[in-house]
Amino acid sequence: MATTADIRNGAVILHKNKRMKVVEFQHVKPGKGGAFVRTKLKDILSGKIIDKTFNAGYKIEFIRVEAKEMQFLYDDGHFHVFMDNDTYDQLNVSSDFIRDKKYFLQGGMKVDLLFDSDEVLDIRLPSHVVLKVTQTEPGLKGNTATGTTKPATVETGLTINVPLFISEGDKLRIDTRTSEYVERSKQ
Repeated sequence: MATTADIRNGAVILHKNKRMKVVEFQHVKPGKGGAFVRTKLKDILSGKIIDKTFNAGYKIEFIRVEAKEMQFLYDDGHFHVFMDNDTYDQLNVSSDFIRDKKYFLQGGMKVDLLFDSDEVLDIRLPSHVVLKVTQTEPGLKGNTATGTTKPATVETGLTINVPLFISEGDKLRIDTRTSEYVERSKQ
């Protein structure tokens, strides 16, 4: 069985009979007392994040997670449908499970699905996606120095803050981890 020394970001552990993903961790060795590991754990089923501190050397059960590249096909309202590129089998994933990641999924996009045997644990998106602006106030040329932003809605329904010079029809590069505007895309 593994110990706290084996904890890594992204690892999935079993804690209180729940599968928890390690979001971040920090080994701490205070000047007085024993060492410990401070972690942020995300409950895979509920999405709730908790802070948990383990004493150094505490035994932890890691869950073997398999990542498989799949192609997102479409959203039918209740399920998001993915296809295995090797076998062409289709997999339905509940829209409740997808949550806010739906704003970054586009038809034909390849993503990694993480499995514990046959159960989907998580969806790993690319770090950036390119989405087209469908609605925003008209852009103003020359307004690049102020750092002021305005709301813009992209093709998937996500609303983000963008610089004033962005116009409808522009393609934007968006960070999927923070849901923030990165730059205007040339694609």
